[in-house]
Amino acid sequence: MHAYRSHTCAELNKSNVGETVRLSGWVHRVRDHGGILFIDLRDHYGVTQVLCDPDSPVFAEMEKVRSEWCIRIDGNVKARDADLVNDKIPTGEVEVFVRDLEVLGDAGELPLIVFGDQEYPEETRLKYRYLDLRREAMQENMKLRSDVVASMRKRMWDANFREYQTPIITASSPEGARDFLVPSRLHPGKFYALPQAPQQFKQLMMVAGFDKYFQIAPCFRDEDPRADRSPTDFYQLDMEMSFVEQQDVFDTIEPVLKGVFEEFGGGRKVDQDWPQISYKDAALWYGTDKPDLRNPIKMQIVSDHFRGSGFAIFAKLLENEGTEIRAIPAPKGGSRKFCDRMNKFAQQEGLPGMGYIFWREKTADGVAQELGISVKEAQAKLKSGEVEGGMEAAGPLAKNIGPERTEAIRQQLGLNVGDAAFFLGGKPKAFEGVAGRARAVIGDELGLTDKDRFAFAWIVDFPIYEADEETGKIDFEHNPFSMPQGGMDALNGDPLDVLGYQYDLACNGYELVSGAIRNHKPEIMFKAFELAGYGKDEVEKRFGALVNAFQYGAPPHGGCAAGVDRIVMLLADQENIREVVMFPMNQRAEDLMMNAPSDPMNEQLRELHLRVIPQE
Repeated sequence: MHAYRSHTCAELNKSNVGETVRLSGWVHRVRDHGGILFIDLRDHYGVTQVLCDPDSPVFAEMEKVRSEWCIRIDGNVKARDADLVNDKIPTGEVEVFVRDLEVLGDAGELPLIVFGDQEYPEETRLKYRYLDLRREAMQENMKLRSDVVASMRKRMWDANFREYQTPIITASSPEGARDFLVPSRLHPGKFYALPQAPQQFKQLMMVAGFDKYFQIAPCFRDEDPRADRSPTDFYQLDMEMSFVEQQDVFDTIEPVLKGVFEEFGGGRKVDQDWPQISYKDAALWYGTDKPDLRNPIKMQIVSDHFRGSGFAIFAKLLENEGTEIRAIPAPKGGSRKFCDRMNKFAQQEGLPGMGYIFWREKTADGVAQELGISVKEAQAKLKSGEVEGGMEAAGPLAKNIGPERTEAIRQQLGLNVGDAAFFLGGKPKAFEGVAGRARAVIGDELGLTDKDRFAFAWIVDFPIYEADEETGKIDFEHNPFSMPQGGMDALNGDPLDVLGYQYDLACNGYELVSGAIRNHKPEIMFKAFELAGYGKDEVEKRFGALVNAFQYGAPPHGGCAAGVDRIVMLLADQENIREVVMFPMNQRAEDLMMNAPSDPMNEQLRELHLRVIPQE
């Protein structure tokens, strides 16, 4: 027999009854039922119940065993009584009577319990990650991640891509996020960098004629952490293709991602139609360039209804150039209680509040205010039919702008009795983010957002440039390496009108994919950077490899990168990316388990010709 096991803890069933078997694993939990010890023995594959009574030659040793001890047992497989069968596990029809025991590794007092669903502080979970990872949910998350990556690889190979590896030590790249720098021992005073992405290398591969490349690529960025972003490193499905247009990239990556979400989505619906929405429209309709289309709410511009109106705040605001009023429709949100709650949300977001109107069945109070009569008279008029029933608009805004304007707003937004609308105004960039978050809260609280679905949208037509509001200086708003739509001709006009062949894929409110058709013509690249204030010499210094390569017959090419961690996070139905990363950093970019970052030894610093300047 094998030294440690004849079967895993998920393999035994009724066909094994009567056999002598050997199992190894961890003690999941111990139960003492009147002198009979029941132990759930767990390994990576599953759980088997083993038992021991005083007739066993190792009963005394088994009494010493505690949770999370690693043990090896020999025993006889027995069928469980019919009323004791556990249908929840594959081995639930059998149990093993222990005849021999070997303790492979005992365990001290546990800082966190593996069995059960107890919640522990994240700091504890990350410091003892090897224990945290023993928990069933974490084991399932990591297996899911592995399976997703394997599926991605197979699907890319099936699409005639080949996987190539790019360098992990490279030159510092001044664009994008902060680099992690690596000092050179052989070249004192100089530094390598960990790659933020394989971007330049994969483009150089296209110049080298490889046509279709992909890689499950590690990327390193010194970024501030968020729930959906690691502060140090992450993995992406990276791909690039030659002789393609934007739609070719979409047509290539869509089947790969659809297949992955259908395979691992746990039965949730995967939208088959992935709309293409311009960046401008996404900002207007959803307040974000990564919209959650499971939420049907679309915001609209309603500025004309407030110009010259009795609501002085908005009317005055609209006298300033570049301002507008936007409405967030809220079907089923037509109660003062809900409107007040959303107003409080806006205040928590740093705004004075959020205007609102809601529509309800006409009341005597409303008629009295409208006609300037008593409530009693209004009741009589409603009862007699002298005043028609129906709906009325309520809320401070409705009183200020009057019934005609509120009715025009209702018709534009397609709302009815029991619905509401919320309003924000100013320069769009100043309030779009809050509007987008308010839209999400409204969709969730009113039950409008379909949680059992993956909804995708391509965001296209990103502007390449933006102007600083104070200085008017033109700089890149998005990827400087995207091919401008219209090529060189587009760059001869107003830079703020130039759109790029750049695109993102959003899913359920997260950005999953980012990519572009690349600017592969040196003359267009130099002109694009010149508009943002970068001279030819600076471009050659920063991006010399690309500029040089493009002078030797560069093909049109484009691609994208899909965030593996974020995709698995969605599939695992988690809200924090650390739940699907094997050994993540904490919010302060610290590895509490390995004690990183750590102080270097003086000998290391001398070898690298470095000196650490103490913080004041």
